[in-house]
Amino acid sequence: MTGPLKTKSLFILVCILVGFLFQTPQVCRAGFVEKFEPVWEQKLPEPKPAMPRSASGKKFTNNLGMKFVYIPPGRFMMGSPSNEAERDKDEKQHQVTLTNGYYMQTTEVTQGQWEQVMGNNPSHFKNCGSNCPVEKVSWEDCQKFIQKLNGMEGTRKYRLPTEAEWEYAARAGTDTPFSFGRCLSTDQANYDGNYPYPGCSKGEYRKSPVAAGSFPHNAWGLYDMHGNVWEWCQDWKGDYPSGSVTDPTGPSSGSNRVFRGGGWNCFARNCRAALRLRITPGRRSISLGFRLAFSAAHRASGGCRPADPEKILSSLSAGQKVVFRVGAGSGVG
Repeated sequence: MTGPLKTKSLFILVCILVGFLFQTPQVCRAGFVEKFEPVWEQKLPEPKPAMPRSASGKKFTNNLGMKFVYIPPGRFMMGSPSNEAERDKDEKQHQVTLTNGYYMQTTEVTQGQWEQVMGNNPSHFKNCGSNCPVEKVSWEDCQKFIQKLNGMEGTRKYRLPTEAEWEYAARAGTDTPFSFGRCLSTDQANYDGNYPYPGCSKGEYRKSPVAAGSFPHNAWGLYDMHGNVWEWCQDWKGDYPSGSVTDPTGPSSGSNRVFRGGGWNCFARNCRAALRLRITPGRRSISLGFRLAFSAAHRASGGCRPADPEKILSSLSAGQKVVFRVGAGSGVG
């Protein structure tokens, strides 16, 4: 074999070997090789999805049947104006900007959902049924529930809403005491109708929680943001700032956690969107429950930098897997 021919043959052989190195056969269900894709692999167990598999569009339902709706970023006036009837002094009105959208559970966490995760039901009103909101849960109890639910769903995105997120979602674009307007009727929420908001009509007093979602939802698809059971927020209780803020999360420490929304045994004034109460995180009440928030994925700006295969491979330990697709990015599981 002459020198140039020998060199050409060696070059072709190297190309073939490299081609096989950077391709992994895709196997069909019957176990036969169906086709080759330009994919480079080593073994690693498939990661669990960060988003529940039934997520789509602006709503999703997780594997336990909990329903969530997307709350878009925006700006609103948090707190109450000085002329709002029966306001409290800690409701100083100020502008809040939320730069990140998030998902909010459409109802309060129910007794049935709590039992699916925790294996027990701490509620006082057990005879209300599995679709009634869970109550008699402390802020600390809620954190244990969230930790366990995140493990079950393969994510770290379930959490309590911040106080600002809660009020923004409760108002749903309104600036009145209630998302339904200046008055709140007992056809719209479960509270003590013997004590309506000033200038509004009396109504029914049911004397207990009712099934989640029994009343009309607000403009953003959320039920029972006023009444039924109070709802824990993530924040420590603190004074509001005097100026505008962006993405507030409350004080870094404190003695009491915030809860919002009013309950079945409350006067209408306590169901206002601006009202905020506090309690130590270990306390429980037969009118106190919670609903979940779910952090939306953040999109990276400016595109993605192509992966360097050599750096990826050199950083792997035995048994790990890399998937590299021609013309796309890479994923490491």
